[in-house]
Amino acid sequence: MPNRKKSYRFLPILMAISVVVGILIGTFYANHFSGNRLSIINTGSNKLNNLLHIVDDQYVDTVDVNSLVEKAMPQILGELDPHSVYISAKDVQQATDDLRGSFSGVGIEFTIRHDTLHVQQVISNGPAERAGLIAGDKIVQVDGDNFTGKTLTNEEAMHRLKGPKDTKVKLGVMRFGEKKIREFTVTRGDIPTKSVTATYMLDSETGYIRIKNFGENTYPELLIALARLAQQGFKNLTIDLRGNTGGYLQSAVQIANEFLPKNRLIVYTQGRKSPRQEYRSDGRGSYQHIPLVVLIDEGSASASEILAGAIQDNDRGTIIGRRSFGKGLVQQPIEFADHSMIRLTIARYYSPSGRCIQKHYTAGDNKDYEDDLITRYEHGEFFSQDSIKHEGPAYKTSLGRTVYGGGGITPDIFVAEDTTNITSYYKQASMSGLIIQFAFEYTDNNRQQLKEYTTLDDMERYLKKLNTVELFASYADQHGLKRRNLMIQKSHKMLERYINSRLVYNMMSEEAWTRYLNEDDPAILETLKVFRENRAFPAAPKKEEQQKKVA
Repeated sequence: MPNRKKSYRFLPILMAISVVVGILIGTFYANHFSGNRLSIINTGSNKLNNLLHIVDDQYVDTVDVNSLVEKAMPQILGELDPHSVYISAKDVQQATDDLRGSFSGVGIEFTIRHDTLHVQQVISNGPAERAGLIAGDKIVQVDGDNFTGKTLTNEEAMHRLKGPKDTKVKLGVMRFGEKKIREFTVTRGDIPTKSVTATYMLDSETGYIRIKNFGENTYPELLIALARLAQQGFKNLTIDLRGNTGGYLQSAVQIANEFLPKNRLIVYTQGRKSPRQEYRSDGRGSYQHIPLVVLIDEGSASASEILAGAIQDNDRGTIIGRRSFGKGLVQQPIEFADHSMIRLTIARYYSPSGRCIQKHYTAGDNKDYEDDLITRYEHGEFFSQDSIKHEGPAYKTSLGRTVYGGGGITPDIFVAEDTTNITSYYKQASMSGLIIQFAFEYTDNNRQQLKEYTTLDDMERYLKKLNTVELFASYADQHGLKRRNLMIQKSHKMLERYINSRLVYNMMSEEAWTRYLNEDDPAILETLKVFRENRAFPAAPKKEEQQKKVA
């Protein structure tokens, strides 16, 4: 009996040993007779890693796994939302230069025509100007190597001309009227990239500031612009955000703070792993009481919508234009060891009334999202306020005015796009790039004469006499766009405006270009009317209007 009890005592140990042996035998046979199936329980991330190892180890041909990863990354992020993106290491600098406020290079604005790099503008007091380059020069050599031909691209030009500060680059230049190549040695330096691209007075009392994007230096640039306008005695202010695709949230918050009383909510962000974070005004803004208009359109996105939403929801100013883009997702940059980067959506941002203005999207299917502006155009939204479709619920501003979430900021005053005189000829001329091409070639061939006109007024008068529409029509006819006299006559004013604006841009500056376009801009004319009638500060809705909406 005692011997029997002793044998039972060892039974659990024997069973455990049997199980272990069974597992080892099973694993052995599984590895050798089941097609080399992985011996771990695969999670999603393990699957991806192991797939790459298997392909690298067993695929029939040699595979560049790094290249495979580069191609897969955008596809993976594309399954999340339209704004989570992957940026390769070679593209990171270009993607961030505009927002950083400066980059290191030679300091030229260029265009590539007929396989040759043409200097369109030379940045004032920049490295290229100090070395002696002028607008109109053609760069045909870089560091002794040929720099023309079919392989010359914008990306290649950027790569060769940008570089670390204080490094030198030798440029071979063909100058108008000369047969020999001139050589210039340019020492690269810091080139500022401006966010505030125009500051001037619309009339004797109304200041105007155009903000191109929201970068690191946008707020100090705005303060400088406001100081310039203060010297000219401005009493009203227009901030133009049309075409501004956004940038840094913090810059938009800083600018909103200049115009809001203390402790007003500007924006808040919130996500699954990002707790609610509020941004409020501190009451230190110097322009809390100035009459204010903000201009937006379908190209205004992200940080532009944060600023416009803060002004609208706090009833601080009037929003004029067309419905904005509708980007209410917040991205965080995350860098990898090879200096590539992802911008991952981590939260949504909400305007002070609580609305998220992100327009609808389907994860993994971005086609409808990318075509949204075309769809709006086809549905007539650019031409009629009644065609605007509000995707989200209604919210209330601080005064009780109704605003809508989901799908951008709807302006307080709608300004339709003027299509009265658009013809198929005008569409072809503008969309084909022929107008820009003509303007550049005309500028290049007549630069010395155009230089005589140093003010915008003088340039306008000269271009008016020149009849640039007729010159363009002849040029276009020789380059594949058949002359259509009746259509040209109908679209004459629009053609003249477009052509002359490009000539002004080529010869003068971005601010002069903006001023020229603003002269007969319907949104600007509406803005001046609002200021004249003292309607910049929104009024609370009347009781009967509120009752009607409730009913």
